[in-house]
Amino acid sequence: MTGRRATGSLSERKATCRAGSNIAFIKYWGVADGAEDLNIPLNNSISMTLADAHTTTTVAWNDSACLPGDTVVIDGVQLEGAPAERVVAHLDRLRALAGVSDRARVVSNNNFPMASGIASSASGFAALTVAGAAALGLRLDATRLSAVARQGSGSASRSLFGGFVEWEQGWEREVSVSNSLLDSRSVAHQIHDDEHWALRDVIAIVSTGAKRVSSSGGHRLAATSPFSAARTASVGAWLDTVRRAIAARDFSLLGPVLEADALAMHAVMMTSAPSLLYWQPGTLEVLQAVRAWREEEGVPVYFTIDAGPNVHLMCEADAAAEVERRVGALPAVQRVLTSGPGTGPQLLDGHLF
Repeated sequence: MTGRRATGSLSERKATCRAGSNIAFIKYWGVADGAEDLNIPLNNSISMTLADAHTTTTVAWNDSACLPGDTVVIDGVQLEGAPAERVVAHLDRLRALAGVSDRARVVSNNNFPMASGIASSASGFAALTVAGAAALGLRLDATRLSAVARQGSGSASRSLFGGFVEWEQGWEREVSVSNSLLDSRSVAHQIHDDEHWALRDVIAIVSTGAKRVSSSGGHRLAATSPFSAARTASVGAWLDTVRRAIAARDFSLLGPVLEADALAMHAVMMTSAPSLLYWQPGTLEVLQAVRAWREEEGVPVYFTIDAGPNVHLMCEADAAAEVERRVGALPAVQRVLTSGPGTGPQLLDGHLF
């Protein structure tokens, strides 16, 4: 993470951060019993930070006399209700760390559809954490920032690092706000940098609409599925396989595990109470096409799906153009977004306001 100094007058301190989203190869779904407020996951997860799917966020802190309340604008829309409360709760965490009562103005822009299964909360809360902390003058390394970002969005902990990243489950029931934010063992770390392997995530966007149930809401339902424990029991072996595959740059080893874990996670979603069915007809069209391309025509591509309808087609760089051509021709696909591995969050000189 590159550093810039916060700007602004004494009454307003401002910083801007750009953070990449990430695609999880082994996902987390559900939080440990009794750890809902800390976002302690049921299992470790491994992801690739994306270079070309990112969020840019400017945070300006003002004395409460100058700004009576927090304001949050995302993609030109001012947040209200529960979405705004979630961001304000995260600003409260930063305020507690800095020992201030200042209010914040937050403006954030995404370069991809928000809340549609492309991990906008990961890049969003990573950028919010880094920009907010920098503007407050908090000197926290990426590991500590990862622990803070985790509480806003679990997957945001992984977006604090570039390349290939593992988020450790950890387990620590902290008793104070400061300890819970800074001393948790549930943090992410980089396992390989962004130049280690030229993978490509070809995202088939079949819907740009926001999903009805957020990922955070879905995590709370995971325990109601009869398949949740079975999936969690399988994850340890899958994690070992993914670590070996990334280290060896072995795509034939990586691909089948991507699909197995994604399907297992969605099986948990579909059998929770109430059931979560994020897929749309276009989702299944893409899944069936990917299987046919690989099994019948030898195209080296595998799929994975986050909590949404859009499908991530994973391939190596030399196959990306062919995969883009094929998926872009499918009737259900509205847009194709392709990204390779990206770096960690970057503090920028320019601001959004």
